[in-house]
Formats: sequence, C-alpha cells, structure tokens
Amino acid sequence: MKVQWKLRMAAAQREVWTGADLRRLLAQRAGLELSAASVSALMTKQPAQVKLSTLAALCTALECTPNDLLEIDITPVAREPRPRKASRPAVTVERGRSMPPL
Repeated sequence: MKVQWKLRMAAAQREVWTGADLRRLLAQRAGLELSAASVSALMTKQPAQVKLSTLAALCTALECTPNDLLEIDITPVAREPRPRKASRPAVTVERGRSMPPL
C-alpha cells in the first residue's frame, strides 16, 4: 500500500502558502496550537503517522476532507505463494501395508 501526503498541494489550492499561514488557520478555525516546527514538518515531509485530531483540525482549517490530504493506492500487492511444507512419506508397517501421512 502506498500513501501520498498532499497537504502542501491542498494548502496551495486554498492560497495558504506558508507554514505560518497554516498555523494561524489551525489556531483560528480549529483551535489547535501547533509549534512552528510541527507545522513545517507537516508541510514539507510525509509523516509516518498523523493523529486523527490533527487530521480533523487540518481539514477544518483548510475546509477540506481527508481525501484532499491523502492519496492511498489500494492496489493489491502481489505476494509470492508460501512454500508448502513437504509431506511426510508414507510409513510402511507390518505385512507391507502403508499408512497415510500424519
């Protein structure tokens, strides 16, 4: 699964060009106070994780939906089949009869 963080594009489409602008909107519209460094990181890097409350605040501040901030490739990943365990050979018992594998 591949996830693309599109905050910078979503912000630019709404004429929010700087982290300071976004930080101000987060405080005014969503009541979320983030440090300048945190907002800068969100604007410039793809985060490994995002709190739902932060995602909701970003959506409120930018008047958008999570679909505007994230692009998720849901194409199934082709997996190699697991190797099968080798079956045990039949066990020969008295009188030449064989038993099925266990």
